[in-house]
Amino acid sequence: MKEYKKAFLWKVYGFDELDANDRSLIEAAKDATNGSHSPYSNFKVGAAVLLEDGNVVTGSNQENAAYPSGLCAERTALFAACHNHPERRITALAIAARNSQGWTALPITPCGACRQVMAEIESFFETPIRTLLYGKQETIVIENGASTLLPFCFGAKSLE
Repeated sequence: MKEYKKAFLWKVYGFDELDANDRSLIEAAKDATNGSHSPYSNFKVGAAVLLEDGNVVTGSNQENAAYPSGLCAERTALFAACHNHPERRITALAIAARNSQGWTALPITPCGACRQVMAEIESFFETPIRTLLYGKQETIVIENGASTLLPFCFGAKSLE
């Protein structure tokens, strides 16, 4: 028998403790919630993707009465970035969410499908996606990318 252990590090910041670039990316994610189509849940999620050249691509969650037909903000932004800028690496992803009472107190995390897409993009570009999860009380920063969020992910090597 072999035994393995995987540990990872994340950092928790107050919004004002973040540098100006991180705050700007989070503000872009917050602004992206304005494009959310969420008439069923009234839970608006925005995502902002930072490309290696400094450009930012945003997306928001898009609900549908047939719930599985919608799409998360993270994948909306990631797919838009990959489609419109296929040659540019994605270096960071910020996520923010609000409901009818305002911004969530604690950060929300990407769902499993979004984590899988992040892992695929990281594998393709051979670069981890720095992830910023915004909440009013704290912002979580994960430096090591999707491998921290989704150990044992399915990838291109799984198809061999």
